[in-house]
Amino acid sequence: MSDVKTLMVQGRVFVEYELRALTGLRVGGTSAGIAIGGLDNPVIRDPLTNRPYIPGSSLKGKIRSLLEKHYGKEPNWPIARTKIHVCTDGEDYKDCEVCPVFGVPAELNYGNLPTRLLVRDLHLSEESEKAMEGVPLDRPYTEIKTEVSIDRITSQANPRTVERVPAGAVFGPGEFVYTIYKATEANGNPLVDPRQDVERLGVLFEGMGLLEHDYLGGMGSRGYGKVRFEKIRITLRAGPDYFTKPIPIDEAVDASELLATKSEIIAKIQEHLGL
Repeated sequence: MSDVKTLMVQGRVFVEYELRALTGLRVGGTSAGIAIGGLDNPVIRDPLTNRPYIPGSSLKGKIRSLLEKHYGKEPNWPIARTKIHVCTDGEDYKDCEVCPVFGVPAELNYGNLPTRLLVRDLHLSEESEKAMEGVPLDRPYTEIKTEVSIDRITSQANPRTVERVPAGAVFGPGEFVYTIYKATEANGNPLVDPRQDVERLGVLFEGMGLLEHDYLGGMGSRGYGKVRFEKIRITLRAGPDYFTKPIPIDEAVDASELLATKSEIIAKIQEHLGL
């Protein structure tokens, strides 16, 4: 793939939402270690407010992982103790459902093309914060769940404590920011078709639906981490009125409704951008 000669933002799509925990949610933080009263598995908290939150990296990574499996992508790129899918060939990258949206390592450098999707951190909503302040929880905004593993030979019980945000808690407002690009190669040939970039927005919607069918955070096979997207609102910013006139595109009550109207949403955005 050739280097980009020109790269222009055609518009940005803002997907605002709330995320409700339908079962206890644990996105892990730093362990309290062996200190007296310490937890084996604490949640991550905002150091300024002491409230649990969901890092954008956790949400983006989980959705990417689900999409890689959904599309049958080979996990071929080592990151820490795991592997993710990364297109190692520029031509594969052009047609990949995942890599243009979620990004590739900078060293691969397919024409200096940027990642389309930005995922913000999700903080506990004000409504949930106030509701939980009036409830006798084990710790501020969280419950402590004790689990026990049993030695299959000796029958010895080995308890451990797990901190999690209780079911019903809502995080948000959250925000996905999806950028639509137009790019040409040094020889003048089109490198990124903005119409195709808009169509790739549907991959994000699919990932949201897949997350509702799976789990977020740890210990999902034990019932943790079932979530639901709510109050979804989509707006577009583009053209000379980018800063002053956001364009309402659509609203949805959850990811299922969003997916059901995916084609209409994409068509509206393409129409507003003149594609």
